Amino acid sequence: KVAKKNLFFPSCNYRSCWVCFATDEDDRTAEWVRPCRCRGSTKWVHQTCLQRWVDEKQRGNSTARVACPQCNAEYLIVFPKLGPVVYVLDLADRLISKACPFAAAGIMVGSIYWTAVTYGAVTVMQVVGHKEGLDVMERADPLFLLIGLPTIPVMLILGKMIRWEDYVLRLWRKYSNKLQILNSIFPGIGCPVPRIPAEANPLADHVSATRILCGALVFPTIATIVGKLMFSSVNSNLQRTILGGIAFVAIKGAFKVYFKQQQYLRQAHRKILNYPEQEGA
Repeated sequence: KVAKKNLFFPSCNYRSCWVCFATDEDDRTAEWVRPCRCRGSTKWVHQTCLQRWVDEKQRGNSTARVACPQCNAEYLIVFPKLGPVVYVLDLADRLISKACPFAAAGIMVGSIYWTAVTYGAVTVMQVVGHKEGLDVMERADPLFLLIGLPTIPVMLILGKMIRWEDYVLRLWRKYSNKLQILNSIFPGIGCPVPRIPAEANPLADHVSATRILCGALVFPTIATIVGKLMFSSVNSNLQRTILGGIAFVAIKGAFKVYFKQQQYLRQAHRKILNYPEQEGA
């Protein structure tokens, strides 16, 4: 009777591994497990097949949680009991794994901070003068140096992000028709345009951000060089560097305004051509 019942209702005791699709008839010695809420023959899986599948999902992290892909039930995974030595080593390994990201972040922040301090000190000696800069930093309060020197690169970057040329260009585009002298300096700046082209966000891509960073950090060096070339008669290193920085910003801004206006006019007057017809079409 039991044989007849299993013949007509094979699904009562039928097991099929959903990983390798093997059944009881294929391997009678295999260890089976039903680790989730699935029903029917799909609830069964070989222990070895499931272990291999869990290894693929965990990717070496034995503490990662793994769930059934069908019913989303989390697998209950147990490990053999550890000895006292192995338990201590395992606990230490987990603590180190959790602490390493915070330690790495602290090292990164510390590295950036001391790099900013070094850059600030070099900038002071470059702007004021090597000997004068050392004297100023030796007489200053150490706490003031630790707080003030790192702010030098930060302020340079923030200052570089102020795009005053764009504001000047907007004012010129708005009032250029009232000032005819601007047309002689910047040709076409007062001419009407057929359309208003879209302008890109200066911080929209990583290339512009790196340009701002590099330009801000190189600015003290450029200001020192321009000051020595244009204001060599000034005796004070600080005054010469300040005047060189102002001159560099003004000259660069004028060229940048002219260049951006020409790009603006070029975009405003662009045209889209008809698609060329193929011969013999």
